Amino acid sequence: MKYLAAVVQLRTTDDPVASMASAEVLVAEAAGRGARLVALPEAVPFMGPEHLKRGLAQDLDGPWCAAFSQWAETHRIHLLAGSIFERSPDGRVFNTSTLWSPEGRRLAVYRKVHLFDAEVGDGRSYKESVGTAPGDRGVVVSTSLGSLGLSICYDLRFPGMYRRMAALGADLVFAPSAFTVPTGQLHWEVLLRARAIENQCFMVAPAQEGAHGPKRRTWGRSLIVGPSGELLTCRPTGVGLAYAEIDLEERRHWAKRLPTTGHERDIPIERLD
Repeated sequence: MKYLAAVVQLRTTDDPVASMASAEVLVAEAAGRGARLVALPEAVPFMGPEHLKRGLAQDLDGPWCAAFSQWAETHRIHLLAGSIFERSPDGRVFNTSTLWSPEGRRLAVYRKVHLFDAEVGDGRSYKESVGTAPGDRGVVVSTSLGSLGLSICYDLRFPGMYRRMAALGADLVFAPSAFTVPTGQLHWEVLLRARAIENQCFMVAPAQEGAHGPKRRTWGRSLIVGPSGELLTCRPTGVGLAYAEIDLEERRHWAKRLPTTGHERDIPIERLD
């Protein structure tokens, strides 16, 4: 099976209405050009101060998800709604990704497991865990476009998660992101290509790009990577789209040639001092 996929690159701000409107226009454009799978980046509706994020968070039956459902149904596409901030029982939020069917049905929910607590050299100290609660499970969902796995941004640094998705048959894994500029320059493409090569799967990675306010910039460079590690498409800068053909036979071809998931052995490691 072959189909056209699109990654959407956004520059979300602290204005949810304007941010969602920008996303809607690009989803419609991608569908109009024949994309059957459209993927949005992390933090679609809002990128701004932590206290505002918690105040704006919604439930999965709130207006943001209702909009994603409508977009998917209107354009008859599978839509990866990169992430929203979902209310959490402990007063924080979840960083939550959802996948929608062409009928507007929610197919999968993934709450970001690995939270970004780091200092990366851009003058900011990131402590995502202060305001965000971690999810506790991954997900692979069977669809008419193949078996699709969900992840978000910082998850890319934890290869075991992707290996487990591959073992469950994931043909394609999403990695919607808002990478910082310093880490994006060094690691973004390398990590995506490594995850694709290791697991012989497509990596679909829509990203935020540019200045989201006076203190926040993201790297961009939205990508789709093939199961051989080949860069299939890239949107380097600016708000917009990039497209690539997803060929599931290519995924099966590489999985047969390099069946690493079947070769992996769980062995003890001895430390010698």
